[in-house]
Amino acid sequence: MANRIYLDHAATSPLRPEARKAMEEGFALWANPSSPHAEGRKARSLLEDARERVKATLGWQGEVIFTSGASEALAIGLQRAKPSRQIISPIEHDAVGRAAPSAEILKFGAIPLIDPDYLGGLLSKGSEAVVAIQAVNSETGVIQPMFDYYPITQMHGSLLLCDCSQNAGKHEMPDCDMAVVSAHKLGGPIGIGALLVKDFAMLEPSGGHERGYRQGTENLPGALGFAAALEACSPAYLEDSEGVGDALIDLADAVWNSGGAIVDGNGMTSMFIRAIAMPKMSATAQVMRFDMAGIAVSQGSACSSGTMKTSRVLEAMQVEPEVAANTIRVSLGWNTTREEVERFCEVWLELAKA
Repeated sequence: MANRIYLDHAATSPLRPEARKAMEEGFALWANPSSPHAEGRKARSLLEDARERVKATLGWQGEVIFTSGASEALAIGLQRAKPSRQIISPIEHDAVGRAAPSAEILKFGAIPLIDPDYLGGLLSKGSEAVVAIQAVNSETGVIQPMFDYYPITQMHGSLLLCDCSQNAGKHEMPDCDMAVVSAHKLGGPIGIGALLVKDFAMLEPSGGHERGYRQGTENLPGALGFAAALEACSPAYLEDSEGVGDALIDLADAVWNSGGAIVDGNGMTSMFIRAIAMPKMSATAQVMRFDMAGIAVSQGSACSSGTMKTSRVLEAMQVEPEVAANTIRVSLGWNTTREEVERFCEVWLELAKA
């Protein structure tokens, strides 16, 4: 595995050293945070400190419910929100569809951005709803203008649930009623995430832990690692980590000049995720060829990349089938370097010319 280049951070990112150290400290405190004895109270104190650190780092003015990850947080937000009506965008993560299989589906405007007028019209025709929209798409990196949607949901007495799994620690958090965050997407541990909620009154409680909104013993080492990883997200990196942003511009130029395409529907995208179509080579073949060249990329999101089916997200974006079939995802993370992006570009050009 030495000298390999990992460009699949949207699936999961390597554990930051700060998170590893914090988790080691948490493992030494093995008591249940809900126990009333001294050991339990010590664990509880550290858990609540981690909760406050997550809130402070994300600038969240509300409550934090620690979960096992983004999928559980989405399920809680969708299934236990006070409004029973559910509305979701057509390009949400598969976990949203599983949590809300009967939800109403939003429509795009001219580009793959949710049409605010359609959202307002849909909300005006029924009861209050919980509306789920992903801030940064996990397959294409397209950024949804959440600031357009929140006033509309507020106007209609509805709740906006924003999946920030690919957003937190990388972009500014949007205004919304509930936000979903996943630790392992930003260098924290797997098995911990959070549902941020402005007010517990927005949810139906279930009993158990986390103020009665989640069952199961709290994951103290995970929460400490989560908080440490968030705090390690450097603003300097977000601006331009060692020229990574410049390398991405060069990559886009090379792709277009070689007959390929950056699949974004002409929308604004995150610097951390690129969907790239190569002419005359399937995505499956590309993933294997890149792997042989020592570079890890993916064919869509990790939850569906092994199905060999056309991406549901690209289909919803009305990407031509032959382009969608040749599209891979390249996603960057906290330890990606300019040299790694440049090496990917070299291999992409070699494959495109083959």
